[in-house]
This record gives sequence, structure tokens and C-alpha cells, in this order.
Amino acid sequence: YILIRVLPLCYVSCDMWNPPCDTCGKDFKYKSYLKKHMRGHTGEKPYSCKTCGKDFRDCSAFKIHMRFHTGERPYSCKVCEICAKGFVSSSELTKHMRVHTGEKPYSCGTCGKDFKDASTFKIHMRFHTGERPYPCEVCGKGCISNSELTKHMRGHTGEKPYSCETCGKDFKDGSTFKIHMRFHTGERPYPCKVFSIHMTDLLIFLLATVFL
Repeated sequence: YILIRVLPLCYVSCDMWNPPCDTCGKDFKYKSYLKKHMRGHTGEKPYSCKTCGKDFRDCSAFKIHMRFHTGERPYSCKVCEICAKGFVSSSELTKHMRVHTGEKPYSCGTCGKDFKDASTFKIHMRFHTGERPYPCEVCGKGCISNSELTKHMRGHTGEKPYSCETCGKDFKDGSTFKIHMRFHTGERPYPCKVFSIHMTDLLIFLLATVFL
């Protein structure tokens, strides 16, 4: 009985031993957190997806990723009862709920723009800092995000994965394709406050507003 009681306590006390990271000096509450952190330095990714081959350095990220393949959505939005929208993680649900509440907790101290999620805010800050952590292996150009690099690479490969079923025109990125589709659907989400016209593209709308 004593042995059963002591062993769990011994395990907890050992795990709570928190030496700093030898590489960057960062402190951690638990030894297990340090172990996961060290994989960021070593590049070790012991969790591999057998479906798409993508590797992960921690089990929780791997578990969330697998839900994209299995279709499991254990976190449901209580507001979206009509569409019953589900999410792969609680953080994704939290981010989605901000669409309903309008909450934008991440604010840029440089330009004052607000964001509802940390990842978009982090990418935005790179416009100000000039950080370009994703370099192109072909021309050396730096990109602010992995998605921007993917889009940039299509300029080299000629890949255009977005195809218009109406006119057959192909596009290399989703945003340009979305704007193009508005010419067919007639959607004009950007109304001009001076004239009774609506525009398909936010950039055109902003330019028109400036020159007016």
C-alpha cells in the first residue's frame, strides 16, 4: 500500500524538476515540457501521419491533425445550430466564436489593426518588422508565411489549382479566384459611399475611395 502511494508522488516530483533549456535558457514548469521544447531545436518529429506523411513534434498537434483525415469534430459551436459547424480543437472553436462576438483580442501597436487570432496577428506583424522566415529555394525571395510561400512557388511551377467551372480560367491562389467568381455571380460586397455602385475587389474599392 505504501509503495503504491509513493510511486506516483515520486513520478510527479521528478517531472516537476525543471532545468532550463541548454540551448536558449528558457525555463519550464515540467521536465516533459522541456522535452517537447527541445524538439524545436533538434528538429525531431516522432509523430508521423500515415495518411499524408506529415510529421509532428508533439502528440497533441498530431492528434488534432488526424481529425482532418477522420472527419472528427468534437468541438461544436452552440450558436451555429443551423449548420452544426464542428471544429478539430478547442482553440479553433474559440477562434470561431469571435466571429459571433466580434472580439479581436490581438492589437497591433504600430498601426492599431485588431485581429481575432494570434496566428494572423503574428503574420501581420512581419509586415512591420520585415521578417520573412519562409525563403524561396528558387529565387531566394522571403515570404511572411508558409501559405504565401506556397502561392509564390506556383509562379515558378506554373501550377494553377483553382479553376473556374463557368469560363475555364485557372488561378494560382484562392483570393484571386474568389474575386473572379464575383464577376459571374454578380456579388459586389464593397459598396461605394459616394456613388451607387458596388465593387468586387477591396483593393479597387480602396483606390476608388482615395481618388474620389
